[in-house]
Amino acid sequence: MYTVQDAAQLTGLTEHAVRFYTDKGLVPSIQRNKNNIRVFDEESINWLHGVKCLKQTGLPIENIKTYVDLCLEGDSTVSQRFALMMEYKEAALIQLEEAKSRVAHLEEKARQYQAILEQRIPDMTNPVNWETKRDEEGSCPASRLKSRSLPETEVSAQCPAAAMKQQQTSIVS
Repeated sequence: MYTVQDAAQLTGLTEHAVRFYTDKGLVPSIQRNKNNIRVFDEESINWLHGVKCLKQTGLPIENIKTYVDLCLEGDSTVSQRFALMMEYKEAALIQLEEAKSRVAHLEEKARQYQAILEQRIPDMTNPVNWETKRDEEGSCPASRLKSRSLPETEVSAQCPAAAMKQQQTSIVS
């Protein structure tokens, strides 16, 4: 039998995480000794490894609990467990696309700041330089520069970063 500390070392979890997971009912084979202290057998360690694996996928605790409950019901729930994983996989793919979009935006911002640092374009990122009129609902505030150095285009009205890219393309041409 293993202590909480042993279980943490064997699984690579913190002692706090081991206690938390057992308190949430994610380790159904958990036992307690005569002093009411948690003790873990090999099966409990396996459950902790499984929970750790599911947690690393980003699966919320509530879904992990559902998964554990389904496992306890036996092989008849394999299709339900599969459906749970596929549902979360779809959510993770959506999050991945959102993350890719954020990275692309950050890369564009980095190019914009590089151009500002190289003094190829003015600093359009500072709100001090933006006009305060707010009648263009939904437009990028940076598109309302107090003093425009870039020509107004359909693209620059949408987003200064796009205008910068357009200006760079026309410079190269």
